Amino acid sequence: MDRLDALRVFHRVVELGSFSAVAREMARAQSQISKTIAGLEHHLGVRLLVRSTRHVGPTEDGREYYSRTLDFLRELDEVEHEFGRRRVTPVGRLRVGCPVGFGRLHLAHRMCEFLIRYPDIEVELKLDDRFVDLVGEGIDVAVRIGEISDSNLIARRLGTTTRVVVGAPAYFARHGEPLTPADLRTHNCLVYTELASGSEWHFEGPEGLQKVRVRGNFAANNSEVLREAILAGTGIGVAPNWLFGNELQTHLKVVLREFSPRPLPIHAVYPSRRHVSAKVRALLDFLDEKFSGDADLSHLASR
Repeated sequence: MDRLDALRVFHRVVELGSFSAVAREMARAQSQISKTIAGLEHHLGVRLLVRSTRHVGPTEDGREYYSRTLDFLRELDEVEHEFGRRRVTPVGRLRVGCPVGFGRLHLAHRMCEFLIRYPDIEVELKLDDRFVDLVGEGIDVAVRIGEISDSNLIARRLGTTTRVVVGAPAYFARHGEPLTPADLRTHNCLVYTELASGSEWHFEGPEGLQKVRVRGNFAANNSEVLREAILAGTGIGVAPNWLFGNELQTHLKVVLREFSPRPLPIHAVYPSRRHVSAKVRALLDFLDEKFSGDADLSHLASR
């Protein structure tokens, strides 16, 4: 017996005073309604309804059972209505994960615009350069840069990160400029440790893909820390264009222009394709819209 269904049937019989009326309302056979009530009475061990040829009414136990379960059903209906609304209306708390540098430079201000568009959503932005466990950390959506290897995640492509080989003029004045990717083996190369390829840098050039294992005296798991080291003239880095802005023209020098570091995809990832809430769909569509309109992030040209 479905106890919740039986409880709902019992309440409607009390309220309508008729098995046949409830049967018509629920599109069931009258005998099924009667059998459901009999099963509930058997489960409780009491008689809930008095039946006559013209009317059905509650017994004393039935009135008490109805009264004591009325608030429960009302609260359950309210909860179900709220969750039903969430399926179609963007509402509720949304936990969003993102790498630190990208989140600060490209997501934070867009989240403010997102909240203006969807005032019933509350955003909690969690910045972390690690690929955290979305389910374990309670993350609804995460923005990730790089290839997605976790087959348990659903990924939606949002954009592309183009990258450059870059250093400060002061560094090149002391050590010279590399002319080929192989020359990087003799330079102090600053490594971003959260990148899947680590200290192996990949380039696309006239002769196709080239891979170079680099070394240096400084590595970090945060892109903005590496940015400061590059600006300070500590060494050479491979970094996304969006990390520097106008500093690429004013404070830094790009080298190896004929050998482009492999671009990295930008994805939004979430745990499951089933039961995707309206708030998650709203964020995915919003980010797709905003990134597609940003020349530094758009992947439209690569489609």
